[in-house]
Amino acid sequence: MIAQRLEVWRNATVRMLPGLALAGTVAAAAGFLGSHYGAPVMLFALLIGMAFNFLHAEGPCREGVDLAAKFILRLGVGLLGVRIAFEDLARLGGDGALVLVGLVALTIASGFVIAPLLGRQWRFALLTGGAVAICGASAALAIAAVIPANDRTERNTLFTVMAVTALSTVAMVAYPLLFQALGFSEIQQGFLIGATIHDVAQVVGAGFSVSDAAGETATVVKLFRVAMLPVVLIAVALVLRMGPHGGARGRIALLPWFMVLFLALVALGSVVHLPEALVDQVTTLSRACLVVAIAALGIKTSLKALTAVGGGHLAVVVLETLVLLAAACLALEVFDVI
Repeated sequence: MIAQRLEVWRNATVRMLPGLALAGTVAAAAGFLGSHYGAPVMLFALLIGMAFNFLHAEGPCREGVDLAAKFILRLGVGLLGVRIAFEDLARLGGDGALVLVGLVALTIASGFVIAPLLGRQWRFALLTGGAVAICGASAALAIAAVIPANDRTERNTLFTVMAVTALSTVAMVAYPLLFQALGFSEIQQGFLIGATIHDVAQVVGAGFSVSDAAGETATVVKLFRVAMLPVVLIAVALVLRMGPHGGARGRIALLPWFMVLFLALVALGSVVHLPEALVDQVTTLSRACLVVAIAALGIKTSLKALTAVGGGHLAVVVLETLVLLAAACLALEVFDVI
């Protein structure tokens, strides 16, 4: 019996290897180009991956690419929790935390208003609203893992990742100039950068381009938004379980293993002082998993299918981004959070 199981496992591993090797190679190429040109690695992984779509459509790579787009994706999201500790989040204070919770809720809610006006469905509204509100590409991938899938889920996920990554890059350059022109202090600029830019890397880049104090504030604010991810995922799972889309998927999604891993790492980092080198290594592994998963999603998606989504998709993401930006600036003027 054991020998048979080992043989089955070996055969499955052999079938997975070509696809995993392809996704890993694309991710490595994206990492090299990203570091060489200072551009978003995930965007390179998407674009390069789509060039190899023909290898997923036919050939031995399908199973391994599918594994990378699902299991490795969830592993990368789960490992994100190592960067967060409750003591870091406490530095925001009660008022700052409430403002950020309100901004996240408002942004997600705006998606459900904007998307139907542009002819898009609730799945896309949740996917884009969560990505803009929380942590960009990572949030999009995590939300896509728990909502009921249809024939457009992967295409919409890929588009959302591409859109929020591109907008984050633009915001990294434009937002510090905008906030300075509006007369905000360095600490206020750091709060706004952390509260409005989608991806963590661009938040760090924009924050420290203002000053060290702004960069530290931006990082803490962004970590709080990242910490909202499991809260939003649990809320989504509960709503889906109670609604018409409940079913088996909704019940399983109540506490998927990668969410448990995320919360466990947050709790561990809060009660035990983890070595900085270990945190850096796990963070690097998490990012590597996400880049490999993005590469796999790119391989699974044809460019023709992606271009068929229309301008309405981009308009939804841009409008949600503007809602978050305007609401954050207004909140900082109204509430004394910094």
